[in-house]
Amino acid sequence: MAEAATQMKVSDEIAITITKMNKWYGSFHVLRDIDLVVNRGERIVICGPSGSGKSTLIRCINALEEHQQGSIEVDGTLLSSDLKNIDKIRSEVGMCFQHFNLFPHLTILENCTLAPIWVRKTPKKEAEETAMHFLEKVKIPDQANKYPGQLSGGQQQRVAIARSLCMRPRIMLFDEPTSALDPEMIKEVLDTMIELAEEGMTMLCVTHEMGFARQVANRVIFMDAGQIVEQNEPEAFFNNPQSPRTQLFLSQILGH
Repeated sequence: MAEAATQMKVSDEIAITITKMNKWYGSFHVLRDIDLVVNRGERIVICGPSGSGKSTLIRCINALEEHQQGSIEVDGTLLSSDLKNIDKIRSEVGMCFQHFNLFPHLTILENCTLAPIWVRKTPKKEAEETAMHFLEKVKIPDQANKYPGQLSGGQQQRVAIARSLCMRPRIMLFDEPTSALDPEMIKEVLDTMIELAEEGMTMLCVTHEMGFARQVANRVIFMDAGQIVEQNEPEAFFNNPQSPRTQLFLSQILGH
């Protein structure tokens, strides 16, 4: 499988360009001179210690966080304070969070059809057909008429992934999607993400699941103190880390 992952198609077309991007929270410099180019179909895993800026980086890509310096371009659209640009980027970029953020008072089907109906103006019947298609893809079509509170954490996270896919994004961002889950539920969510990767979805994933990184990523990025310290293909990243900070992190997380 690891072999298959590296051979999945990566296009020459650029999906995301980040240039000299900086962000502060007050006087705290949370992201420092971030340069990153992501090609379409590429699967990138971002790892690093807590507080290194990983989640903030991917939240800047769809303007959930505002950057103060440098530029972010997604699918040829420059991220600016122009709301039209922000809406355009958000319609192309799906986001899956650590906590599922499902609406508890809506059924699973309603959670999945809400954005397509309201944002994309998709007719209800078509939105429901799309939702069922993606609920089948994440292997829980039988849960469509239940409410989030009736599902396990792993099932809720798979609903959250299906809900993002209903907007037919070109890029998916995952922010520690398994860290709130019990260990036995992690695999079912990772399996769903692996299937997406196999279909060539452009993915940026903040995670501590190093097995997933080895299996799926084209590139692993290590961040520390708001900077990209090191990046490489998984084999070289794990077997021959260059930076002492990367070496220390891997020894702590992998136990060697």
